Amino acid sequence: MQYISHYCSPIGDILLAADDIGLTGLWFEGQKYFALSLNQEHKEKEIPIFKKAKQWLDIYFSGKNPDFTIPLHFTGTAFQDEVWKILCTIPYGRTTTYGAIAKQIAVKKGLPHMSAQAVGGAVGHNKISIIVPCHRVIGADGSLTGYAGGMDKKIKLLLLEKAERHASFLFSPAFPNRSQYIL
Repeated sequence: MQYISHYCSPIGDILLAADDIGLTGLWFEGQKYFALSLNQEHKEKEIPIFKKAKQWLDIYFSGKNPDFTIPLHFTGTAFQDEVWKILCTIPYGRTTTYGAIAKQIAVKKGLPHMSAQAVGGAVGHNKISIIVPCHRVIGADGSLTGYAGGMDKKIKLLLLEKAERHASFLFSPAFPNRSQYIL
């Protein structure tokens, strides 16, 4: 059985989904691929994992790095699950690139190379936003790239984490109004 709950964040309402194994979804209301993996038969119920996830989100949105993890249940393809596990290793306040993740997978699989575009597709279909930090992935040149929750949310999340020193887009002349994104 899959369960759902709601969370009101400073940057938008969030839908949480979980099963008996772990958190299966965390989506901003109305985002691209919103609740795509949610079972038709689900029940709104406050289960213990939601209490823990909401505590994690409260700490996160206060500008701190939560010091505990949430049980996760990835429900993608084997490749997506592998990419999402790598996303979980990106430290708070840091960023990485699609190419760096592709290289990591290539090395692990003993391949000469891996497609950064394939990695981008898996990152874009991440079902557990924020906790699986796909917002921390940027372009090879440090530029801001897509985010299913919306670019405004990606910017706010990176600024909340003070990741600007790692993401050159935040220093670019194309981003003169960064103060409007601060929570």
